[in-house]
Amino acid sequence: MTAKPETRESRERRKSMKALMDFGLAFLLLLGSLVIWPFIALAIKMDSKGQVFFTQERVGKNGKIFKLIKFRSMIEDAEKEGPVWPHENDIRITPVGKILRLFHLDELPQLINIIRGEMSLVGPRPERPEFEKELRKTIPLFKLRNRVKPGITGWAQVNYPHVASLEDSDKKLEYDLYYIKHRSLWFDLKILAKTITIGKAEKLKP
Repeated sequence: MTAKPETRESRERRKSMKALMDFGLAFLLLLGSLVIWPFIALAIKMDSKGQVFFTQERVGKNGKIFKLIKFRSMIEDAEKEGPVWPHENDIRITPVGKILRLFHLDELPQLINIIRGEMSLVGPRPERPEFEKELRKTIPLFKLRNRVKPGITGWAQVNYPHVASLEDSDKKLEYDLYYIKHRSLWFDLKILAKTITIGKAEKLKP
């Protein structure tokens, strides 16, 4: 038995509910986390020279470019020689940056991106324009990711977390397209729950 196609009314209702959930949860998480922001900022400044916050151009919904905000976790001028694919054990990551990334604290400022309407809690991770251009040449369907807002977490992130090559991006795209096809509020809640579970498991690793 095949599922009934989504009507325009139900689609608009789902979009409105998702936007409300994104704004509400992001606002609450932002308020709840603000108490630790000064300590994070102090640790970053004491650890290495450079700005506390790091902004970077990313591709959003319908290809619109926006500034992603993060706590800086790498050395200053980490890409002075040009964009580099992220990889594990990156020597550019500072000691404090390693801790921030372990607990995903470097991503807290992205809650501002959500409140601005540039991102969602759940969706494909926003890609950098330089990499997106390269990926579209080899993976024609890659542009379909931009049909929805990018997210802090997503179906691809919880199933295929580390991307460091074109091959990884191709594999991860399968999960992104699956999410776009089957997206719903219940699916979003499932992904958020799985994100929390995976995060706890990573912190318990020896």
